[in-house]
Amino acid sequence: MKALTKTNFNFPGQESFYQGKVRDVYGLANNLLVMVASDRISAFDVVLPKGIPGKGQVLNQIANYFLDATSDIVPNWKQVMADPMVTIGAKAEPFKVEMVIRGCLTGHAWRTYKSGARQLCGVELPEGMLENQAFPSPIITPTTKADQGMHDEDISREAILEQGIVSEADYLALEKYTRALFKRGQEMAQKRGLILVDTKYEFGKNAAGEIILIDEIHTPDSSRYFYAENYQERLEQGLAQKQLSKEFVREWLMENGFQGKEGQKIPEMTEAFVKQVSERYAELFEQITGQKFQAYPEEELETRIENNVIKHLKALS
Repeated sequence: MKALTKTNFNFPGQESFYQGKVRDVYGLANNLLVMVASDRISAFDVVLPKGIPGKGQVLNQIANYFLDATSDIVPNWKQVMADPMVTIGAKAEPFKVEMVIRGCLTGHAWRTYKSGARQLCGVELPEGMLENQAFPSPIITPTTKADQGMHDEDISREAILEQGIVSEADYLALEKYTRALFKRGQEMAQKRGLILVDTKYEFGKNAAGEIILIDEIHTPDSSRYFYAENYQERLEQGLAQKQLSKEFVREWLMENGFQGKEGQKIPEMTEAFVKQVSERYAELFEQITGQKFQAYPEEELETRIENNVIKHLKALS
């Protein structure tokens, strides 16, 4: 399979182009966005040198699966999945915070806790917790939405309101939506034998001034999943949880001396490692959706995407 790491389309009515860490976003007339989920992979806010075949398709299809499954909770930006790797939807003015919600003490939260801190983003953390232990109730730990090339930073609810980053009324709505979306995600994961451990949501306001969910939702790039089977036994024995997420990529990088800090060199991504990551993404797709992952022929990947997008833009016009 071929990895799509860069795009250079020129769609009808195109007005802008933005390349994120993973997604290429094309702004069109009539308040439309074409979002291409590339096969790029990032960790520690750094885009790694090799793409992961099939990753963009997995991200896009999982995001669409959950956008459809949560549209009764909050409206979202999606209008149509135009291609396995592409979604077309409505433009929105993003809020400059990402709403991170955590059900368990793991990842960044655990590393903070292990260092001795007992507060994260203004939220008090209980004493005596184990790595991967569930919080009494999920906690919201927002981050600032960084400009391109910058790192996202932890921020408290109080600081967000004091600095006027989001109005109080809007922030209360974001918190309400975040908790409801996470609850739905946990329920859906439980039915598939998984635990949705933590995730992040991005919101914006559309042309009508309505708050909508934007970008991706419950994908392995924005979320962490544990297998429910043997979770409690592993927790009590101090064993690592069996998980489906991008965390194993971060762990591999850390084991090889890279955490995105200045002067550190990204370790070599062997073909075997790339294949392993690709298989993990396909595994998550099948586990969370209950559907077989169907890799599409990619010999003429760019042509396929362009033709599918143009066809759907005509239907939307």
